[in-house]
Amino acid sequence: MVNFGKLMKQAKKLQEDMLEAQKKLSELTVEGTAGGGAVKTVCNGELRVQDIKIKPEVLKDIDADMLEDLVLASLRDAQDKAKKASEEVMGKVSGPIGGVPGLM
Repeated sequence: MVNFGKLMKQAKKLQEDMLEAQKKLSELTVEGTAGGGAVKTVCNGELRVQDIKIKPEVLKDIDADMLEDLVLASLRDAQDKAKKASEEVMGKVSGPIGGVPGLM
C-alpha cells in the first residue's frame, strides 16, 4: 500500500530543492573564451549572456568576420560550461528520477 502522506512530503521536498537549484543556477556565472582570451563571454547557469569583453588590441588587426567567429566561439564555450554546471546542479536534485521520462 502506498503511503500518500510520505509521497506528498517527498514531492514537496523535491519541489523546494528544484527551486533552490534554479536560484543557484541564476546566480552562477561561467566564462567562455576564444582567441587565447582575446574575447571573453560570461553566462549564468540559465545560459543567459551576462557580459562580453573584447581586448582593444584585437580590434587593430582583425576583420569583422574573424571577430564574429571569436565572439561566437567564446559564447559557445561559456554556454557549454554553463550547461555542464546546470546538469551537475540539477542532477544532484533530481537524483535517480531525473532519468525517468516525463518526471523532470
